Amino acid sequence: MAQGIAWGRVAIGATALVAPSALSRPWVGDSAATTPVKLLARTLGGRDLALGIGTLRALSRSDDEARPWVALAGVSDAVDALATVVAFAWLPRRTRWVVLGASLGAAIASIRAATELDDPVAPT
Repeated sequence: MAQGIAWGRVAIGATALVAPSALSRPWVGDSAATTPVKLLARTLGGRDLALGIGTLRALSRSDDEARPWVALAGVSDAVDALATVVAFAWLPRRTRWVVLGASLGAAIASIRAATELDDPVAPT
């Protein structure tokens, strides 16, 4: 599960760098086309790309080395979810629940994957 999450993070990060409006539009609506929002989307893309690559590299070495990477990626998603809740009333009505669910779901999945790394009784 951790490897799949990491590859997803790499894909999201690369997409945000290349097409920042595509990723930020569901989160912030029409303002996704503005330069400041594109800037922020690209910086978040860089974060996701770095976390994904770091996680993949760590997974290739050991579960012990990967666990903090996976957990911290989950923490970054939890912060995204919290920021979404804080701005919830100002976000696009059609997509705000999807964005909140995606960020919260990613946080839960990453933290769960981190706890299951190197656990011989955890489901694979």
